[in-house]
Amino acid sequence: MDTINWLKTLIGFDTTSRSSNLQLIHHIADYLCQAGLDPWLAHNDIGNKANLFVTIPAADGSVHDGIVFSGHTDVVPVDGQSWSSEPFVANIHEGRLYGRGSCDMKGFIAAVLAALPQMQSAALKKPLHIALSYDEEIGCLGAPVMLAELARRGLNPQHCIVGEPTNMRMVVAHKGIHTFCCEVHGKSAHSSLTPQGVNAIEYAAKLIVYINQLAGKLQQRADLDQAFDVPFSTLSTGVIQGGTALNIIPNHCTFEFDYRNLPHMSPADVAEPIRAYIRNVLEPAMQATDPHCHIDFFQRENVPALDGADNALLQALIAQLVDNSQLSKVAYATEGGQFQAAGIHTIICGPGSINQAHKADEYIELAQLARCDHFLSKLIRTQLPKHKNRHSTHRNTP
Repeated sequence: MDTINWLKTLIGFDTTSRSSNLQLIHHIADYLCQAGLDPWLAHNDIGNKANLFVTIPAADGSVHDGIVFSGHTDVVPVDGQSWSSEPFVANIHEGRLYGRGSCDMKGFIAAVLAALPQMQSAALKKPLHIALSYDEEIGCLGAPVMLAELARRGLNPQHCIVGEPTNMRMVVAHKGIHTFCCEVHGKSAHSSLTPQGVNAIEYAAKLIVYINQLAGKLQQRADLDQAFDVPFSTLSTGVIQGGTALNIIPNHCTFEFDYRNLPHMSPADVAEPIRAYIRNVLEPAMQATDPHCHIDFFQRENVPALDGADNALLQALIAQLVDNSQLSKVAYATEGGQFQAAGIHTIICGPGSINQAHKADEYIELAQLARCDHFLSKLIRTQLPKHKNRHSTHRNTP
């Protein structure tokens, strides 16, 4: 099938992150098996989702080294969105293909699958690999499982292209995303007797104000990166819950915030001062009324940034294949940082615009799909330039 027909097929599978992706995965696995390849799956703990990995060997039969084409199979929900057409039925209109996942990021996966016959007929000097993951949209949960299995099998691809929508521009770095949860445990009392209680909402508010002040300090740091559209690391509180009734001092409040870090910064840069503020300021004040009051602070998502510092060889190759070789950096996170942490040199380049992702009437321009087809065709025919330090000497297992 060509790219458009593949994309129509992929959109037809509802792979919203809360659901299983196995129907789509098995459909692709069957196609790969019919093509004479040997895909393998790596499932989540309960077995209702799977990653897929397959290698197209080099002409000499080698399965080591080479380039990975990486994409995630899950999509975000359509709940509460007003669509003009059925979101899980592809609809082509005025040069655009509409459907959930068309842009983010089944368009790239469709182009890769459509290019498989060319991959197999080419006299590859190095293998090519296809990596399809689950649960990228809810914390990049699938890629570490796949990368661990890759290491267990002794496979060592050296380069990776993550096909997130970049309008076929080369993105060499992105921020990480780390989410945190704070649970404030206070003491209930009647609202007329405030000195006898410890108001969990008020202490949560104090902590949120501190986090906001810390965000302001991040914005004023000297080590900003102006290549990013937002050149500093950010903090943002997004969810808060607490309270029982207006006349009860609340004994519990929970809130969550995220930290989008520049590649040279770490979660510890914000987590440590927040913990210190909790330990040295808030908890002593709470425990002056009741020694059992406390604040639990823990991390949930942990998706590393992509820094692009060690992939000059891959960048040189991609620069030959894209219309605009200007290096870009973006604020959103991808699985690219996880591939890089596993010792695989990684860039982000795929069809479509991130501005269309996650919205009602999500679409991808047909012209973008054509550009991706052309890009992949040229890449299959092009070899990486020789470099004596091409091979990694160390790899971290996620």
